[in-house]
Amino acid sequence: MMYRRQMIKLGTALLALPSANLWANAIQTSNPSSGTTLIQNVIPSSGELIPAVGMGTASTFDTNNNPQTLAQLGEIMRLFFAGGGTVIDSSPMYGHAESRLGEVMAMRSNVPDIFAATKVWTQGKDNGIAQMHESAKRMGVTRFDLMAIHNLKDWHTHLDTLKQWKAEGKVRYIGITTWAGNYHPEFLQIMRNEPLDFVQFSYSIGEREAEKELLPVAAERGIATMINRPFQRGELFKHSKDKPLPELAHDLGCKSWGQFYLKFVLGHPAVTCVIPATSKARHMTDNMGANYGPLPNSEQRTEMLRLFDALQA
Repeated sequence: MMYRRQMIKLGTALLALPSANLWANAIQTSNPSSGTTLIQNVIPSSGELIPAVGMGTASTFDTNNNPQTLAQLGEIMRLFFAGGGTVIDSSPMYGHAESRLGEVMAMRSNVPDIFAATKVWTQGKDNGIAQMHESAKRMGVTRFDLMAIHNLKDWHTHLDTLKQWKAEGKVRYIGITTWAGNYHPEFLQIMRNEPLDFVQFSYSIGEREAEKELLPVAAERGIATMINRPFQRGELFKHSKDKPLPELAHDLGCKSWGQFYLKFVLGHPAVTCVIPATSKARHMTDNMGANYGPLPNSEQRTEMLRLFDALQA
């Protein structure tokens, strides 16, 4: 917790810089607990720093609560925290995910300081408020760091509530999410006209639609981005299975294709955080490896694209 508070102070100090500099590059800081270099990005609306690699919970935490499953999820969480992670994203849309997350956290003797994010996904003001209170109960948090409107559902209604909650200190950041391209025009309109702290959408080396408008508008408006489906729901690994890593991957500190794909996403200057989801311990360890080391510059990202295209040839 002391380390995170130090990082928040550093992020606040960055507010004195021109806004363009807040988007320039990831900030790498020495983690005193491990002696390694953790990649952190700035939330433009506040200057707070968060680790570049977070964790999603869709599907992976929508499980029963038998002891074996809880133990498995507990190991996932242990590896996530060991890798420097703090940002955890969920939603009432994800079945039992919020409840399992809260139960696993309650089982820990030492609860780390997390960046707790979830969403509101219902119709109507009163239903939205009730759902958000229920999410807090399920996840075991007293105040969410981020509350977003899931897939634009009744967004006019919920955004009014979230603006009020933020003003009252009931939530620290507010945002909106989408995953389907057909929502992008409305999504962009909201980004351009509403005071959002975060947006969440899909982006990967294999699906780069977000580069056209979503990421540029986020940069222009100073909105943090949380990226889901960085592996294109596993499709990317079909191209790289059993293929040797290129030399560029080693230059970037990547030990796997998974880290290669994550670092491509994180190399975009408008990306704040990526939230891959997994229920496998070895995959969590691998994902968190992308939280460290160098990120690709624009020339290296161009080469990464060329290498990926070659995999598909």
